[in-house]
Amino acid sequence: MGRKAGGADRGGEDTNGNTKMGRTAYIGVGTNMGDRLGNYRKAAALISELPGTRITRQSSLYESEPHGRARNWFLNGVLEIETELDASDLLKALQKIETTCGRKRDQKKKTNVSRTMDLDILLYDAEILEKRNLKVPHPELPTRKFVLLPLSELAPAYRHPTLAETVSTLLVACKDEKKVHLFKR
Repeated sequence: MGRKAGGADRGGEDTNGNTKMGRTAYIGVGTNMGDRLGNYRKAAALISELPGTRITRQSSLYESEPHGRARNWFLNGVLEIETELDASDLLKALQKIETTCGRKRDQKKKTNVSRTMDLDILLYDAEILEKRNLKVPHPELPTRKFVLLPLSELAPAYRHPTLAETVSTLLVACKDEKKVHLFKR
């Protein structure tokens, strides 16, 4: 079961003054195989087509040095969405998009490997979810500069629901030494 904590009080409108359609979620998007920019754009287009979902804002794109066994630099960004999907249904939809974009899911749960598409629910309103296959906020959020940097563009004052620190504060405190820079098209 989820519970609310912290977060940002957004009222009934988004940052552009539009009436909110549902819950606000922040989706981390990463790709380091094939046409990275094409993969990113395809994933964003497919997310925008999900029922009851719209992308309200997008961060800049960043290139980040790979972690673990991944070899190629990642292209990363964050999408702010409004959705009527609950977090579990959103996760299922994002996993289908990953598959559509060519991701092969390994049953051994290998992490930090190359992939055509990686979509993560970073934050889902101010919910705290601890399910077997879904943890929100994303457990690695505070330790990954490649996620915090684009997220800080969209929600610098958003309070992490369990750590009670703003995204900006988490970015400053992040010890991730991997290189991250703006993507030059």
